[in-house]
Amino acid sequence: MIIIGEKINGSIPAVAKAIADRDADFIKNRAKIQADANASYIDCCASVPENMEAETLKWLIDCIQEVTDLPISIDSPSPDVLAQVYTHCKQPGIFNSVSGEGEKIDKIFPILAKEENKDWQVIALLSDNTGIPKTAEDRLRVFRHIMEKAEEYHISPSRIHIDPLVEMLCTSEDGIAMNVEVISTIRKQYPSIHITAAISNISFHLPVRKLMNCCFLTLAMNAGLDSAILDPANRDMLGHIYATEALLGLDDYCMEYIGAYREGLLGPVK
Repeated sequence: MIIIGEKINGSIPAVAKAIADRDADFIKNRAKIQADANASYIDCCASVPENMEAETLKWLIDCIQEVTDLPISIDSPSPDVLAQVYTHCKQPGIFNSVSGEGEKIDKIFPILAKEENKDWQVIALLSDNTGIPKTAEDRLRVFRHIMEKAEEYHISPSRIHIDPLVEMLCTSEDGIAMNVEVISTIRKQYPSIHITAAISNISFHLPVRKLMNCCFLTLAMNAGLDSAILDPANRDMLGHIYATEALLGLDDYCMEYIGAYREGLLGPVK
């Protein structure tokens, strides 16, 4: 499982305060905790006005890179900001994100197509100018458009993380049936593509959110999810990842699960 650490995000009040105060130690500590918890990438989202975003992201990237060599997922709704900031990273990471909306793909995919950027990856959201589609059929229509663009720019599916856009369960009419259909269809069509999700979106406005998040993660992994945006320091979540991979036959002889137990990564913090 590719784990994209979610804890450096300006939409979190404590992070917003640290950004406003330029509290580098706070950001560095959050980055180190996620790195020590076996994150694959550190997501970096400023959540400030666009005219301040590039400068803020560069400061956040500097803080992260002082304490870990993990690659960074640069998180911005603006393709122009992503284009300004990505060269500030010491190594290839993830553009987070593009979608079928506006000219986002046509601004970011040409950057990814350059030979010097061949190791960069991208998260692609299944939304377009109409917003977030309400049906699996319409989300898959957006997916086909994204893949046509990827082929046009010669970007391998293995460099793409498709985000089906998980929404609140409490406002859903069919549980996670639509997500399962989208994820499983994409996985069958493109075995090498990555499929990601912001796991905690499923439990907004529900009690005991961690229970809902863990159960959803297991069901989504069974459908084909292989990447997730979550808190890697959450032992419950990490335990579900290792256990589900073992149950799905993705962990030979449960060696990864056993190794994680021996390293103290499973179960509650002692």
